[in-house]
Amino acid sequence: MTKTTESVQLTADVICVRGSDVLLIERGWPPYAGLFALPGGYVDPGETSRTAAARELREETGIRVAEDDLVLVGVYDHPDRDPRGRFVSIAYMATVPEDTTAQAGDDAAAVRWTPLATFHGALAFDHNQIVADARHRLAAGDDHSGQ
Repeated sequence: MTKTTESVQLTADVICVRGSDVLLIERGWPPYAGLFALPGGYVDPGETSRTAAARELREETGIRVAEDDLVLVGVYDHPDRDPRGRFVSIAYMATVPEDTTAQAGDDAAAVRWTPLATFHGALAFDHNQIVADARHRLAAGDDHSGQ
């Protein structure tokens, strides 16, 4: 029997909802430079995924949310979800006030609010699935389970 080892990286992503819109960032770096994605990134040593999600949202968009306001959407662990290797992402949803503004920062080249209900664009990684799962959760009125 051959034994293989695989390094797994942990990341956190945020579906940030303002009214009926979702916040997307334009990736400034490979992979998928120039494509839109959800704000997110690595869980640093000593952080929880929830802490990392709040930090990444703040660093990439300037939006501050309390960790307790992040609602678990799901865990995304398909082996081929990231071309850099094995990445497991824990996705959270945050709802922000209608007057919330975002500004590109960190590794985001740009930000944009996009209608959630009609969104059908191609996002980096498996973020289309994460957005679809969040949209389904919102439509079902299930925005507090999994906290």
